[in-house]
Amino acid sequence: MEDDTTLLDAGPRHTAAPRERLCVATRTVKPEAEMIRFVAGPDGRVVPDIKRKLPGRGAWVTAGRGALAAAIKQRAFERAFKGKATVGPDLADDTERLLGRAVLDALAIAGKAGTVVAGYTKVEAALAAGTPIGLVRAHDASPDGVRKITAAAERRPNAGDAPLPVIGSFESVELDLALGRTNVIHAALLPGRASEAVLGRWRMLELFRTGAPEGAGPQAEGRRTGPILGS
Repeated sequence: MEDDTTLLDAGPRHTAAPRERLCVATRTVKPEAEMIRFVAGPDGRVVPDIKRKLPGRGAWVTAGRGALAAAIKQRAFERAFKGKATVGPDLADDTERLLGRAVLDALAIAGKAGTVVAGYTKVEAALAAGTPIGLVRAHDASPDGVRKITAAAERRPNAGDAPLPVIGSFESVELDLALGRTNVIHAALLPGRASEAVLGRWRMLELFRTGAPEGAGPQAEGRRTGPILGS
């Protein structure tokens, strides 16, 4: 059996350099950007540490429902925490919910930082200028509005440079709360660290939901995936 120093990290310490971690489910080593940290709370219950700041030693799992299900089935958390941890029946759903919350929190920060524009006219103008690094679309957006923004995105000056991610995972009421305004249907992420953080957290959410890196394989509209607009 592995030593707990192999299965657990030494705590929420961070360095500027990218790090790799061992997945307690697959026993593979992957970059932190592709993994989720879990800790045992004061009551011993395993909880996801989405922002990697919770105290105590943590166990890492590849970001994906399949990997998390394997970790639970294999009792990997119990082994990692030396039997001092319990796994609740809703751990996977709680993890997905918190990943989604992290995206909305990052969107709120980006809005305050001025790297988000909202509203059909402003998004269309930003696309015409070729400035967005991503789009946000309410899951309940009208088909006509989606069609027009998609066409505008495909006409943008730098459309052939790189695919443009579209976050379509949230209802308009959730976007309203994140951006502190009403009736947010379409928004654009402008260049900046805050917007990059939104995309980074969204990619983690998509990775967990689909089991594949964002942009890999066919992309479908819907609550569980976000489309990618290419050239």
